[in-house]
Amino acid sequence: MSLELTKIKGFAGRKGPLLLVIMDGVGLGKQDDSDGVFLAKTPTLDELMKSKMYTTLKAHGTAVGMPSDDDMGNSEVGHNALGAGRVFDQGAKLVKKSIDSRAIFQTETWKKLVSRVKETNKYFHFIGLLSDGNVHSHIDQLLALLSEAAKSGVKNACVHALLDGRDVHEKSALTYIQKTEDHLADINKTYGCNYRIASGGGRMVVTMDRYNADWTIVERGWKAHVLGEGRRFGSAKEAVETYYKEDPKITDQYLDSFVIEDDGSPVGTIEDGDSVVVFNFRGDRAIEISMAFEQKDFNRFDRKRVPDVLFAGMMEYDGDLHIPSHYLVNPPTIDRSVGEYMCANQIPAFAISETQKYGHVTYFWNGNKSGYINKELETYVEIPSDKIRFDQAPRMKADEITDKTIELLKSGQFKFGRINYPNGDMVGHTGVPEAIIISVEAVDEGLTKLLKVIQQLGGVAVILADHGNADEMFTVKGGKKQVSTAHSLNPVPCVIFDPGYQNEYRMADLKERGLANVAATLLNLLGFEQPKDYAPSLISFEK
Repeated sequence: MSLELTKIKGFAGRKGPLLLVIMDGVGLGKQDDSDGVFLAKTPTLDELMKSKMYTTLKAHGTAVGMPSDDDMGNSEVGHNALGAGRVFDQGAKLVKKSIDSRAIFQTETWKKLVSRVKETNKYFHFIGLLSDGNVHSHIDQLLALLSEAAKSGVKNACVHALLDGRDVHEKSALTYIQKTEDHLADINKTYGCNYRIASGGGRMVVTMDRYNADWTIVERGWKAHVLGEGRRFGSAKEAVETYYKEDPKITDQYLDSFVIEDDGSPVGTIEDGDSVVVFNFRGDRAIEISMAFEQKDFNRFDRKRVPDVLFAGMMEYDGDLHIPSHYLVNPPTIDRSVGEYMCANQIPAFAISETQKYGHVTYFWNGNKSGYINKELETYVEIPSDKIRFDQAPRMKADEITDKTIELLKSGQFKFGRINYPNGDMVGHTGVPEAIIISVEAVDEGLTKLLKVIQQLGGVAVILADHGNADEMFTVKGGKKQVSTAHSLNPVPCVIFDPGYQNEYRMADLKERGLANVAATLLNLLGFEQPKDYAPSLISFEK
């Protein structure tokens, strides 16, 4: 299909640039004391929400390719939808379908993983996030893999459990550990196997780093999972309970690494001849551990020894770099992203965020593809994130993102720009109300500065969020408050700020509005008709 766009008759866009501002994690909550967005002082956002060019978007569930509307959205699927202009089935849904149909167990990769350890009586290792958050993984998918391995004759298996507390309740690790232990005990009894949890730790400090932010996180995981180095306990339950007791304020995502031992030796180090699967389906926090297992010229940290294993991911985490080499489920094939259309039609663009969300406005926006689409037309800017807990510096790099964006806007070199303020999401995940409120206010301050420049340049800005988070700081169950560190199911704001507006267009009469409708909207605002198979634009032009 051609990437050539047709110009809209009678509307060529504005003379200035079009800027997309993604306020990550800033949803629309209950407007009470649970809602950090409501509690924050946001005069600019408040004023924008009074505009006739304001609407709300669905940013979770089926609107972003998740299995059901009970599933929260996330930054990966959100930016995929924003950049693709269409809804693609995402990792959670693809893996569930593959397991339900048993197609996953008919793949050559699964057969090789099983046969390798059956022939040698070695171990099958499963590394991943142990929860039902359905953002990076789902525990039921892990249990299904374990059951099938046992039925296929695999006698030895180990789970290396990364604890969540982020996409689920902040102190829920013991629930998932118990569910896993019960399942392993049943397998061991039924099939005469030796299946057990071997190591683990909190996701923010063990294994699950992303965007090269802090490789010591991956190193800590490598030591625990592969080498058996780390604080030792008799069980995962004992490890978690001990960490809770030592620091009552700590939450699951920050629990230190642990290694399970028996008779003074770790029960499940990863050795030559073993098979290893990372059962996370989401790519960003699975890429680096995959690199550690697969790359011969790896130099991020001293691995000490590199076992000869057959390694696979639940999915291919990077379609351009082909990481990992082996995987169980094909990722969504996203073609003709809005970025590809813009490059094909010679629209110069920039993308900016700090490290924590840099890959979202580049890799995920471009349909899970690394690198530039056209380096002559595009400029990508990554501002290094701080390596501290985000509640300790809730402004994060909002000021630096704002300043760099203004510099690029004023350069006159770009017709389109996209930026991501991570604050509402990354600080929202900490569950600290005071910090969450500051984080949202920092975004609003940045927005104030940006809109002044857009007005000066005669441009347009589209302001929205990719999902909620800061808007739901706690929930109430049984009359008790429970801190919420997960994404919310709330809709997100979306507003078009167009100082040159003269009623050329209006908000379209759509039955549903979601993130996938944004790409066509951006092309319209640049003066182009949308591609025919894109989700309809949020705006329609006066005839």
